Order: sequence, then C-alpha cells, then structure tokens
Amino acid sequence: GRHEVRSWTTAAKQSLCFMWQKVKVQLMLSMSFLVAVCWYCRRLYSFLAQLLKRCSNYLQRKLIRNLSVLTEADLLGYSAREWKGETKQAKHMREAYEELFWSYHIKYLRQVRRDNYCVLRAVLFQIFSQGIPFPSWMKERDILKLPEKLLYSQGCNWIQQYSFGPERYTGPNVFGKLRKCMETLKTSWTEISATKDHEERGNMCNAVFSDESKEHKLYEAIKFIMLYEVVEAYEQLKNREEPIHNLFSLLLARDSSSDPLSFMMNHLNAIGDSICLDQVELFLLGYLLEVKIRVYRLHRFNTEEFQVNYPDDYRREWNEISLLTEDDRYYHIPLFRT
Repeated sequence: GRHEVRSWTTAAKQSLCFMWQKVKVQLMLSMSFLVAVCWYCRRLYSFLAQLLKRCSNYLQRKLIRNLSVLTEADLLGYSAREWKGETKQAKHMREAYEELFWSYHIKYLRQVRRDNYCVLRAVLFQIFSQGIPFPSWMKERDILKLPEKLLYSQGCNWIQQYSFGPERYTGPNVFGKLRKCMETLKTSWTEISATKDHEERGNMCNAVFSDESKEHKLYEAIKFIMLYEVVEAYEQLKNREEPIHNLFSLLLARDSSSDPLSFMMNHLNAIGDSICLDQVELFLLGYLLEVKIRVYRLHRFNTEEFQVNYPDDYRREWNEISLLTEDDRYYHIPLFRT
C-alpha cells in the first residue's frame, strides 16, 4: 500500500510539472505579447502626439499669419519701434503715445491690417469680441430682406451698380451676393454675441478674422446697411415726412453724396478698394450700429480734436468701443489697463 501511495504521488507531481511547463510557456508568450503591444501602443501614442503637436503648431502659425487683427502688443514698445528718430513728427507721435499710456491707461494695442477695410475691421472686431448684441432696430427687422426691399419697395434699380470693394461692378448678381453678405453678418453676429465665455468668444473672433472671404462679406453687409439707411433718410427728406437725423443732413449736403446713388458711386463703392470711411461716415457707422466710437487721433495731439466721439450725440445705453489712429486712415485697437 505504501508503494502505491508513493507511485500515485510521483505520478501527480510529474503531471503537475508537465502542466506547469505548458502553462509557463503560455504565460511567457502572453507576457511577451503584452509587452510588445504596450511598446507598440506607446510608440503609436508618441507618434500621434507629435503629429497632433505639429498640426496644431502649423494651424496656429497659419492662423496668426492670416489673422487681420493681431494679438496685443506693448503700446510704448510699438511707439518706439514705429517712431524712431528725432524728427518733429516722430517726437510728436511718441509724446502722444506716452499721453495715452500715462493719462488714459492704454497700455497695449492690437494692430489691425492696413487696408481699406481697416476701420470697419477695427469696429466690427470689437463689437464681436465684446459680445455686443444687435442694434435695437436690427432686432425689429429681418436684415436679410433689405436688398429685395430696396429694389421692390423703393425701386432702386441702380443698386445693380453696387461694387464689393476690390471686386468692383457685379451687375445682375448683386442681389445674390448681397444676400450672402447679409446672411454671413447675421449668422456670425448672432453666434458670437450668444457666446458668454470670453475665451471661447475670442477663439471664434480669431477664426472669423483670419478668413478673408468671410471678413469681406461682413464689411460689405455693413456698407449696404449704411446705404439702405441713407435711402430711407433721403425718402423721408424728399417726402417731407418726419425730420431726419442731422448726420444724414450733413452727409446729403455734400456735393459728392447729394442723393443715395451718388453716395454709393462716389463713396461706398470705393470703400475696401481705394478709400476708407471718412469722418462723416464714421458718425453714420456709430449711429447705425448703436455704439459710441471713441477715437484717439494721435496726429491731433495737444488739440481739442485729439479725442473724438462718433457720433457725438450717442445714447447713454450704447456700448463703447475705442480706436486710435495716426492719420485718420488706418486704425488700431487700444487696450486699457488700470
């Protein structure tokens, strides 16, 4: 009996050893496979991380390169770079920048691309970045219908001579193009003003102002709204209805804009192409968008015209935006810090 027990124990040990050898091989193979998978996943993760980083850097560089409103720059540093030397003009401009820095608490600025949409870009960027809502009159009307209303209700066939900045004359396609411009303005303004998170709104602004095609549609929509309101005021003046705002009287008193057609042909059509907005049109722009546009005119430093508001009879509830200009042609955005 003792011999049988010993034989059974030996057989059991041999069986267990044999099974362990098989399991050990399987475990080693499994461990090797897991190590290989982990190594591969790690390499793949590293590769994807590098790829994502490169794509992000590329897109960021492209965005910055295309951005028409640059990130903030030190005000006095900008002044020192732009106005070197000891000429009378350079000293005057540096003094004006120092006045902004010390007396008005303007510590930084955002440079705006210098083209003939410059002032429209600087104004609209601030409206979007501050989350300023639609003007009250725009909430009451569907701005998408304004092009058709101008043609069918007021019989302005000459609107076909409207030019889209550098694009010039577009003929019978003008209504479709104007409709797309108005849609772009309404959609962009609605989406951005509804975004409460400041950082997210800033990212949305950067996306809009790095897309040249979309930008131009926004500016042309604003130009058309200016034209539409001049037509409305002109009709009221002609029909001797309710009195019009004095800025329309001032605008229509010019020989070059005595009626809506001449205003379009001599002024609006060239904006974005060969000229910017002039002072009277800045009054009109602030009035229509219901914003107080405060402009620091550095070339007018030490005069009463150094700081000007457009319009000067703004309402207290209107939001305020600020611009600075060295020549009444190109504008930048001042940033305040206390």
